[in-house]
Amino acid sequence: QVQLVESGGGLVQPGGSLSLSCAASGFTFSAYHMSWYRQAPGKERELVARISHTGLSTNYADNVKGRFAISRDLAKNTVYLEMNSLKLDDTAMYFCNARGATNSLGNYWGQGTQVTVSS
Repeated sequence: QVQLVESGGGLVQPGGSLSLSCAASGFTFSAYHMSWYRQAPGKERELVARISHTGLSTNYADNVKGRFAISRDLAKNTVYLEMNSLKLDDTAMYFCNARGATNSLGNYWGQGTQVTVSS
């Protein structure tokens, strides 16, 4: 059974930091690109950051570059999102996504974790 379980969300003041984790199980973690998406109320889901299945390549949305960092631990089957200098606009539900590195593999989503940036 495939599971992506996000954790680490919460309430933080502007300028603060949070670390999100996504624990994966039920599939071959090393064969999947991992991403964090977010969705704010009334807005479409958007890609925040992605890391390749090898961990050697990352890319970020322009509005989080230099503030967020994605990483993965192949031994722990976990992907992380370190978020610094948080802004009000970062408030959203954050979702973990796993997409297979080949077309024959699946595409999975977690249930999300809420991040609220507020003073």
